[in-house]
Amino acid sequence: MSIKAIVASRLAALYTSEWLLVRNRATAERRRLRKRQAHMIDLFIDPADPYGYLLLELMPAFAARYEVHVQPWLVGDPEDAVAPDRERLAGWSVRDCAMLAARMGIAPPVAALPAADRIAQTRAIIAASIGQDGALQACTDVMMALWTGASLPPAPHGDVAAAIAQGNARRAEAGHYLGSVLAYGGESYWGVDRLHFLEARLKELGLRRDGKDAPLYPPPTDMAGPVSRPRGGELHWYLSFRSPYTWLATNRVKAIADAHGADLKLRFVLPMVMRSLPVPPVKRRYITRDAAREARRFGIPFGKICDPVGEPVERGYSLLPWAREQGRGFAYVESFLRNVWSEGIDAGSDAGLQRIVEQAGLDWSDARRLIGNGGWRAEAEANRQELLSLGHWGVPSFRVGDTAVWGQDRLWAVDAALRS
Repeated sequence: MSIKAIVASRLAALYTSEWLLVRNRATAERRRLRKRQAHMIDLFIDPADPYGYLLLELMPAFAARYEVHVQPWLVGDPEDAVAPDRERLAGWSVRDCAMLAARMGIAPPVAALPAADRIAQTRAIIAASIGQDGALQACTDVMMALWTGASLPPAPHGDVAAAIAQGNARRAEAGHYLGSVLAYGGESYWGVDRLHFLEARLKELGLRRDGKDAPLYPPPTDMAGPVSRPRGGELHWYLSFRSPYTWLATNRVKAIADAHGADLKLRFVLPMVMRSLPVPPVKRRYITRDAAREARRFGIPFGKICDPVGEPVERGYSLLPWAREQGRGFAYVESFLRNVWSEGIDAGSDAGLQRIVEQAGLDWSDARRLIGNGGWRAEAEANRQELLSLGHWGVPSFRVGDTAVWGQDRLWAVDAALRS
């Protein structure tokens, strides 16, 4: 293993460590006290993003529950570099939000992106409310109207472009790139899925008024309970060796498949950056830290990273069909992901790949003769094409019958589909 890889993995371990998280939070709190500032939470709103509808549905209760001030900001559409395949992203976001709304017990958003003139009207209303008394409620009301198809109030006159520029700049300072994000004390929390992390932090600071623990939107468990009558079937898992979220899903999706007696299909695809879909630094930093806190929540080892982008992924994929033929496909995938995302092993070296192979219960002498073959490429491309046909492009994604979802935090939907 090279010195560069060793240093990089150790720096990644520090960057994702709970120690650094606690230190940074303490630093942020000392700075706030020194400046005699109130507890201020920034809320970045993009009217074209349906996740903002869900988040704002909870914001009045959130603001009443905690001794904080929520400051709304208007932001523009995300840049292409951080939101690739924009059409599929928009389609999936609406479908996903309808699924989340059902879990939250609220009215689902409209079934398609609202018309451009309604989005523009909403932007103007939000822009005019920024900095005014009652801004949070005004933003909530107009987003509810936009995403439920209700009538909108007249759009006031104002400099919408200036408001967006100001919001975008504030969001960049907070280290994020999307709408539907809350930022507090150096950390960002995207959507209702991450709201519970912010709530736990505020409770630790003694800011919860009722002293209780339950968050506004408790993160769903992967499985609804024991499976009394396994139904079998197939669970298609679209994965990438370069995805930290794929690693977080690995043993959890296997547990779901086993509980239901389902055949877990390993549908590997090239990483986004190797498919000409860029991952800018701001997005990479947020994903790494977000994956770290999700890993801590699930008790999954994570953080000592040796990024396998490029040749290491290709070397790894060249052995996957063979590992599957040996009946060790999942074991090999688990070994590869665990070693590169939690143990800092360089899969681009023979020593690193040997460790991965042997920990999967496979023979290295057989494997080394297969490294670098291109037989896997057609299968990876077929998997990618199928993923696109399902309206997805990123990993980990999952399919059970006609149900296809994206994200390690949607495994509860996979469980529900297998039960049905």
